[in-house]
Amino acid sequence: MGDVNARSLALHEELSGKIEVVARAHATTAEDLALLYTPGVAEPCRVIAADYERSWDLTRRHNLVAVITDGTAVLGLGDIGPAAGMPVMEGKCLLFKEFGGVDAFPLCIDTHDVDEAVRTIQLISKSFGGINLEDIAAPRCFEIERRLKELCDIPVFHDDQHGTAVVAAAGLINAMRVTGREMGSLRVVISGAGAAGIAIAKLLLRMGFGDVVVCDRRGAIVEGRGGMNEAKQEMARISNKAHVTGSLADALVGADAFVGVSAPGLVTREMVASMAPDPIVFAMANPTPEIMPDEALAGGAAVVATGRSDFPNQINNVLVFPGIFKGALAARAPQITEEMKVGAAHAIADYVPASELSREHIVPSALDKGVADVVASAVAACVR
Repeated sequence: MGDVNARSLALHEELSGKIEVVARAHATTAEDLALLYTPGVAEPCRVIAADYERSWDLTRRHNLVAVITDGTAVLGLGDIGPAAGMPVMEGKCLLFKEFGGVDAFPLCIDTHDVDEAVRTIQLISKSFGGINLEDIAAPRCFEIERRLKELCDIPVFHDDQHGTAVVAAAGLINAMRVTGREMGSLRVVISGAGAAGIAIAKLLLRMGFGDVVVCDRRGAIVEGRGGMNEAKQEMARISNKAHVTGSLADALVGADAFVGVSAPGLVTREMVASMAPDPIVFAMANPTPEIMPDEALAGGAAVVATGRSDFPNQINNVLVFPGIFKGALAARAPQITEEMKVGAAHAIADYVPASELSREHIVPSALDKGVADVVASAVAACVR
């Protein structure tokens, strides 16, 4: 990792930013200037003033997403502030363009106040076709997204929650196929009760995978347990129907699948061995997973996935967000719905041909740019 970090820093120093604004027309003559700017530009302004909907075809907002963070949960670095989060936001914008053909602009807001963040984002929303929230700490991220979805007339999507949930669900669909399991019969244990963990749990329950047990630092989240915030209390009401209690190790006994979005080294090979036969292990903590693949396999895991590119089955959000927004923008969707997320998960899973499906190939390559188009189609189909 040290070599990668050093090379990345050198590249960032060389580039001084990974994105730039590129003009779609050029002002080389007086007529160009008159048409692109004053006096001619007054006419599209008047048209939009009379009909707000024309802003979608007379400006670039129809293909423009704001990638917004407050810098409180940047990668695995924590609350490092908005300026330090900018390299990640630029990278996200680059991926939007490279994989989905969607223009994106990074915005790093300097506040920890929910009201201030919501108001700021709402006030700038008319400049964009969609809002991608990124690296905002839980539980604040839940409230910010919920309120923005109520206030804005464009899609608002917290990728750390929903992008992670969609790609994890896609991987689990194919892991079930590989191990011969059936939808509805699984017990899935999730380690991590932050933005990603809770979003994954909700999506898996909505899709009917089976029962889900979410664990935080204190162990299984279950009704009647004290010391839980509002998001965890809701989770206790809708999950863990068997009322499993105790530690993560206790919860894993007999479980069909483990999904980790927490911290390194929390799972041992003995814990994997205690799971149901041919268990599924998604250890997605980055850069060091909850259990290394070789240890999980030694414990009897049938399918192992991580968030890393140097192991098979990389569970990567880039398979989701470019296509989600591409489809939503193309369909002029006012929001990204649960139906869209379910459709996206199935589209990603089905993108892997049955003839190529294996224990080491349950999701498409993160570099496969064809995925965005099938996700976009699935999302757009939910609008019509």
